[in-house]
Amino acid sequence: MARDLRGFLKRLEKRDQLRRIRVPVDPDLEIAEVANRLLLAGGPALLFEQVKGSDMPLAINVMGTVERVCWAMDMEQPQDLERLGQKLALLYQLRPPKQLSQAVELGKALFDVLKAKPRRDLLPPCQQVVRKGNQVDLTQLPLLRVYPGDADKVITLGLMITKDPETKVPNVGVYRLQLQSQTTMTVQWLSVRGCSRHLRKAAERGEKLEVAVAIGVDPLLVMAAATPLPVDLSEWLFAGLYAGEGVRLAQCKTVDLEVPAMAEIVLEGTITPEKQQWDGPAGDHIGYYGGVNEQAPLLRFHCLTHRQQPIYMTTFSGRPPKEDAMLAIALNRIYTPILRQQVPEIQDFFLPMEGLSYKAAVLSIDKSYPGQAKRAALAFWSALPQFSYTKFVIVVDQAINIRDPRQVMWAVTSKVDPVRDVFILPDNPFDRLDFATVRPGLGSRMGIDATTKIYPETDRPWSEELRPDPEMAARVDQRWAEYGLGDLRLDQVNPNLFGYDIR
Repeated sequence: MARDLRGFLKRLEKRDQLRRIRVPVDPDLEIAEVANRLLLAGGPALLFEQVKGSDMPLAINVMGTVERVCWAMDMEQPQDLERLGQKLALLYQLRPPKQLSQAVELGKALFDVLKAKPRRDLLPPCQQVVRKGNQVDLTQLPLLRVYPGDADKVITLGLMITKDPETKVPNVGVYRLQLQSQTTMTVQWLSVRGCSRHLRKAAERGEKLEVAVAIGVDPLLVMAAATPLPVDLSEWLFAGLYAGEGVRLAQCKTVDLEVPAMAEIVLEGTITPEKQQWDGPAGDHIGYYGGVNEQAPLLRFHCLTHRQQPIYMTTFSGRPPKEDAMLAIALNRIYTPILRQQVPEIQDFFLPMEGLSYKAAVLSIDKSYPGQAKRAALAFWSALPQFSYTKFVIVVDQAINIRDPRQVMWAVTSKVDPVRDVFILPDNPFDRLDFATVRPGLGSRMGIDATTKIYPETDRPWSEELRPDPEMAARVDQRWAEYGLGDLRLDQVNPNLFGYDIR
């Protein structure tokens, strides 16, 4: 089966995870309302076959469950993603192997790199139809307006490709673009992102920045674009490692960039560094309208290519759960081995979906010396670019199940004295869309040491934690069926008992 959006949609349909909507539906608010209800219920992906104002069908909620994100990675369970993370960790920061087994594993990983190198496609499907100049009309795309206060329609799941003007290394990211005219859109991105760095370099050289936006790609490419990488590594190579084979790329028609050959739609254009335009408001992942009264870079598109009968893939942001939160849960598993390599004392980490995917993190450590929790938090903030925007970091002992909010809150409330165990770092570069900060783009971070305290962190002896008698626990296990309780599974918990679903 082809590694493209169409192949993945066929796979979903075979597994009864795709529903076709055959009646006319409006892209102005209606599609988002339908999709959001299905998303909240863990429902299937949707393919709207008749979108008002466009002749293109629209796919949404494609990665609306963690299960479907795993399928996009050719895996069945979230736990399988950590194996991929282990492979990526070997390559993320290469170190000389100290043992034969490590050398063998590194050799396998390097062989995977050779298989993962991108391939050039001379007859790419994404260029079956080519429109240039006056033929380019972005309003013919089935762009969504998601919230009633949005200033205009948006692209939310396009891969934006740029190239470093000096090193020529490409960068691939996913950003929100808002319609301004038939040929222009504004873009919202964070200052640490690769495309933003490229624009600053282009401005220093007095050049325009060439841009391509690929829409309707293999969902696996979206995962690769969302993975924080070192500046000098290509997302295409990482996508090939994800897929086990090189990504098929095509040379653009009018700009010196390569795009996924199997993309449904490709937009080609430029950004003039000094050209900006008012952007927003637009609904954002924080749960508020972002981009209010702000100027943003202006993209001017002069070429549009697409496949025959293209499918437009999109999503939308907002207060979780949304599709981007499902991606974040999967990426959390992939990040874990990489983070352990960067910060060896971290045993595990978790980004709760309710924490807006990356605004709050819980770390567990095997504590062996005083002050270690603070050190782990500081190392976490600097380990990967995305984590520099994490607002709250809670550090707990390795015995705590960091994915169980009951255990985490018990650790916070039973092991933390706020004066001693809470530390705040003021005036850090921050997400401008976070309205909680005192000034736009500048905010603070909080670390919470919820580990058991040792000398000299405290002079008080720490009492022994309550635990069941192990011999009696084993005896009850043996007699469980004898009690007449064999039909009750111990892992079944009534979510209403605690007010939320802990599964």
